[in-house]
Amino acid sequence: MSPTSETAKGGRRLVIVESPAKAKTIKGYLGPGYVVEASVGHIRDLPNGAAEVPDKYTGEVRRLGVDVEHDFQPIYVVNADKKAQVRKLKELLAESDELFLATDEDREGEAIAWHLQEVLKPKVPVHRMVFHEITKDAIRDAVANPRELNQRMVDAQETRRILDRLYGYEVSPVLWKKVMPRLSAGRVQSVATRLVVERERERIAFRSAEYWDLTGTFSTGRAGDPSDPSSLVARLNTVDGKRVAQGRDFGANGQLKSEVLHLDEANARALAAALADTAFAVRSVESKPYRRSPYAPFRTTTLQQEASRKLGFGAKATMQVAQKLYENGFITYMRTDSTTLSDTAVAAARAQVTQLYGADYLPEKPRVYAGKVKNAQEAHEAIRPSGDRFRTPAETGLTGDQFRLYELIWKRTVASQMKDATGNSVTVKIGGRASDGRDAEFSASGKTITFHGFMKAYVEGADDPNAELDDRERRLPQVAEGDALAAEEITADGHATKPPARYTEASLVKELEEREIGRPSTYASIIGTILDRGYVFKKGTALVPSFLSFAVVNLLEKHFGRLVDYDFTAKMEDDLDRIARGEAQSVPWLKRFYFGSEDATEVVPSGGDHLGGLKELVTDLGAIDAREISSFPVGEGIVLRVGRYGPYVERGEKDAEGHQRADIPDDMAPDELTVAYAEELFAKPSGEFQLGKDPVSGNEIVAKDGRYGPYVTEILPEGTPKTGKNAVKARTASLFKTMSLDTVTLDDALKLMSLPRVVGADAEGVEITAQNGRYGPYLKKGTDSRSLETEDQLFTITLDEALAIYAQPKQRGRAAAKPPLKELGTDPVSEKPVVVKDGRFGPYVTDGETNATLRRDDDVETITPERGYELLAEKRAKGPAKKTAKKTAAKKAPAKKTAAAKKTTAKKATTAKATTAKKTAAKKPAASSSEE
Repeated sequence: MSPTSETAKGGRRLVIVESPAKAKTIKGYLGPGYVVEASVGHIRDLPNGAAEVPDKYTGEVRRLGVDVEHDFQPIYVVNADKKAQVRKLKELLAESDELFLATDEDREGEAIAWHLQEVLKPKVPVHRMVFHEITKDAIRDAVANPRELNQRMVDAQETRRILDRLYGYEVSPVLWKKVMPRLSAGRVQSVATRLVVERERERIAFRSAEYWDLTGTFSTGRAGDPSDPSSLVARLNTVDGKRVAQGRDFGANGQLKSEVLHLDEANARALAAALADTAFAVRSVESKPYRRSPYAPFRTTTLQQEASRKLGFGAKATMQVAQKLYENGFITYMRTDSTTLSDTAVAAARAQVTQLYGADYLPEKPRVYAGKVKNAQEAHEAIRPSGDRFRTPAETGLTGDQFRLYELIWKRTVASQMKDATGNSVTVKIGGRASDGRDAEFSASGKTITFHGFMKAYVEGADDPNAELDDRERRLPQVAEGDALAAEEITADGHATKPPARYTEASLVKELEEREIGRPSTYASIIGTILDRGYVFKKGTALVPSFLSFAVVNLLEKHFGRLVDYDFTAKMEDDLDRIARGEAQSVPWLKRFYFGSEDATEVVPSGGDHLGGLKELVTDLGAIDAREISSFPVGEGIVLRVGRYGPYVERGEKDAEGHQRADIPDDMAPDELTVAYAEELFAKPSGEFQLGKDPVSGNEIVAKDGRYGPYVTEILPEGTPKTGKNAVKARTASLFKTMSLDTVTLDDALKLMSLPRVVGADAEGVEITAQNGRYGPYLKKGTDSRSLETEDQLFTITLDEALAIYAQPKQRGRAAAKPPLKELGTDPVSEKPVVVKDGRFGPYVTDGETNATLRRDDDVETITPERGYELLAEKRAKGPAKKTAKKTAAKKAPAKKTAAAKKTTAKKATTAKATTAKKTAAKKPAASSSEE
């Protein structure tokens, strides 16, 4: 019996999902007897600040939103922006006979369902409806087979939420006091930041080493063909039986780690010359069978990593696009730790293998993939195309990013049910004796693929852009031991070891998962948080820690070492999973974490107690020296300091003779700060330059270098009121782009501070002024502004010239196209050329269809093609910007307000403003994100 006919007998059913897009798709599958509405994510959570806490709570409860003295009882409040939606859901429920809670089938989804039940207080039967794909069959099956709410999952999620609140709200204030206001700490975000900082420390400590080797091109002397080349390229392997040093033989300090032969340039060139006339021969040919099995279907983290490598998507963009594909019924649920495929999915994949590639590519038995993630929290499938028959990418009708990501998922799923790739790997060793008597042996390796198997459908990318992909063949000549070879060319090659590569989003996700820190479903939001907080910024695809993050991690390591310890964080994850499985209880565990060792003995793991009293850690802060925490030696008496207004370098004590100080650019990578660079910064003009006195006011005029560039200002006399109705504001003006601190004069400063300049008035007496604004120099007449071409025109333009500009029709829309600032290449999604352009709001990347503004940490000169593609991908994932409704209704209304009505309206507006201002003032800075 169909759900619709059942409903006709049983009354109306209300189905609540999380997103409006999902609601729309599901509604189409259920028919008229069902009302499908969205909660629009969480409707209830812990309060964001004391202002949201009900008045009956005071003290620590009001600050934390959790009553730590009474079994860690959380204080939940309905989010202000969800109150209207809750009212709507209550109204719909009042008219319904049954309630189906159809949120996602994971811990967070279960918690949302529980919160909905708690807030709506239904008096009708309640069912938990679960599904992992949005197809007609899956939705109807979910309606027909509901389950009860899983309270254990709810408790586990609530424990995580309380833990993250305690961590964030107790540790973040320490950062505010000792490093900088408005910072945040988080259980996983702080550890992720530490990983990025530690990698940068390794780069700072790294010392490059130079090493040389030889490359020889050897000929067989016969004509070659594609299957049997006439020559091969081999690299020097040993000299007199001793292996030649390669990059892997050097430590981070630039010293050799093992007993090998280290060739310098002179030795390498001498050996190459001595081998010029040597007779070479094949010493050995070793052939081994090559076999490669397909990769497991995608789970959350492997999808994020591969989308980063192949499509240039960040983790956040990947999840946004995947969410749309899931909600519109194209793929299964995208937050999963599982690599398992259902029998239906295996059958669909095997059918497409036969159909598209032939029976030769289909293994006899379906492939089964074991889960690799410890304590996998979800009982979902792997991420795969939805349905019992997979739509090929061409059949979906998808475009852009959604098409590209679906294609990636489809290829990976189909390939996972194909045969192994097979072939041969060959190693050839070639030797000869040099004219100086040394024995030299070269080595070359090759690979031939005799059966491509799954590689016909899919080949995984690599984090190292120079790495060779699995399907790449390297054919060597067919030679045998003893065959003579002629050296066509032997060259000496110099190399330098490289510092460890910075993390990318893909490699950081991989590292977090391998260390069992956090949960795969939260990695995208964690990386988003550390980027948004300014702890990390991007250069190309690399994640670079800010100097601020060095200070934060330094404090956490020295005074809260356990909280950012990798093993401790992983053990906490284990404990939370034990709570989810019912093997441990939430309240005793939280008591041990927050108050210390008393109580909760039954949850102490066999390896010992790794918890130990967060409250005690954050109570005594006297031992924390804020200046020491934020100071890092650079060398030669120079110290980097992270101040409240940004990082700077300093030598000597303030106010002492020889004291030097200079600000550091915000976008500078820490490993680029050297003694030489610091000396350059000291040599630049900085501080305060006295230009003289204003002959009219008598006030001192100075030039300064601010965080937003150089500017001039006047020094007001002592006692000048700075607040109140008699307040006097100092005149200030930014320097023109053509000016600099060391050349600006008093006359320049007075001219700059005289702006805006009155040019004159038009025929109707409306004043025209010349002004310097955020987007450059312009003219202003009433509300009509016109751009000027140069800054000098601010002082030189005449009234006639200004009137002539205003006589021209105002340009609506874009000005004449400016030439691109930089060309980046072809976008992998739109397949259109991507360029960097200069726009009104700064430089941006565009492929002609999508525009994405460069972020604060992106630079036009250094931006890479991959970073450009990533910005475009993130912009596409967000979808088109929502248009703000134009306020035209009020203009059209003919009726006039009476004086009394106007007075009442004005009074209401004033009250509303005052209330809003009061609420805003009461809010505290966010201490941590809601997740992790």
